[in-house]
Amino acid sequence: MSRVHPTAILHPGARLADDVQIGAYATIGEHVEIGAGTTVGPHAVITGHTRIGCHNRIFQFVSLGEEPQDKKYSGEPTRLEIGDHNTIREFCTFNTGTAQDKGVTRLGSHNWIMAYVHIAHDCQVGDHTIFANNAGIAGHVSVGDHAILGAFTVVHQFCRIGAHSITGILSPIRQDIPPFVTIAGAPPAPHGINSEGLKRRGYSSEAIEAIKRAYKTLYRSKLPFAEAQKSIREAAETVPELRLLADFLADASDRGILR
Repeated sequence: MSRVHPTAILHPGARLADDVQIGAYATIGEHVEIGAGTTVGPHAVITGHTRIGCHNRIFQFVSLGEEPQDKKYSGEPTRLEIGDHNTIREFCTFNTGTAQDKGVTRLGSHNWIMAYVHIAHDCQVGDHTIFANNAGIAGHVSVGDHAILGAFTVVHQFCRIGAHSITGILSPIRQDIPPFVTIAGAPPAPHGINSEGLKRRGYSSEAIEAIKRAYKTLYRSKLPFAEAQKSIREAAETVPELRLLADFLADASDRGILR
């Protein structure tokens, strides 16, 4: 049976799996759905049209599903969706989407979200990411699988953070970060690829060397962006691991690529 602390406030319309645990003084709203094996810590507030999957650990003082911090928001029933096996630490704030974009903010599965992280409206976060303490992403940001945001990284709205990329502490990100790239400093600058992370995820030495060559093409060759992009696209025809980078470059946002 669900274990709900007697001081918790649980709306009768909320839908909880049988084994969900709700801590003291937590508040669960009417349109909230929480899957099996999830635990919610004391004083957490989960509201809005929020769906949370299975086996998540949600720590104390978290706020999930609150209205977006967007002046255009007029009370539309926008959503927050969270996958499975996520760890969400103290004082995190995730907002719902807006009618002007996708209408939903998403966090995938197997993510490690540390304290005081903010995920704004309409953000789309993949799987296996790590957000260190006080990282924050503004509205409409996308974050690819296995990306790592260092502590106090802040990301401008509409930016894209590529899969397997990593940012250093205190990085102010105003443009797209391509997959595999390591970014650090203020102003932020590229510092090679995330080789160690790729090794841990089973990338072969040959694939990593090909990614390094593509990085040099993009950042060291002094080629115009269009020529560097074309060269990487051609290399991806024989190295499948480069397709992730080639596709990302072909779909750059209006913010442009951080180079």
